Amino acid sequence: MAQRNNQASQNDNRDNGDVGQLSFERAIEELESIVKRLEEGKVPLEESVAIYERGEVLKRHCEDLLRQAEARVQKITLDAAGNPTGTEPLDVE
Repeated sequence: MAQRNNQASQNDNRDNGDVGQLSFERAIEELESIVKRLEEGKVPLEESVAIYERGEVLKRHCEDLLRQAEARVQKITLDAAGNPTGTEPLDVE
């Protein structure tokens, strides 16, 4: 357990520049871990601030990835007989 906490601490203290390389799933997983640690209230103040800042970067990264995914979603267009004819951008409004 102590090794896990030490490893998590090392991961949280690294430069946030690596966040852009994370998949959505990995970023969400790390963000959830940070939230859990902060909610438990057992993290020293300095570390709390550092992991909170990393959490903010992770949150923005996840939001960006979601926006990109939404932009790629397309609506299948159908002809009068109901056969697929192609795709067009999905209007989400």
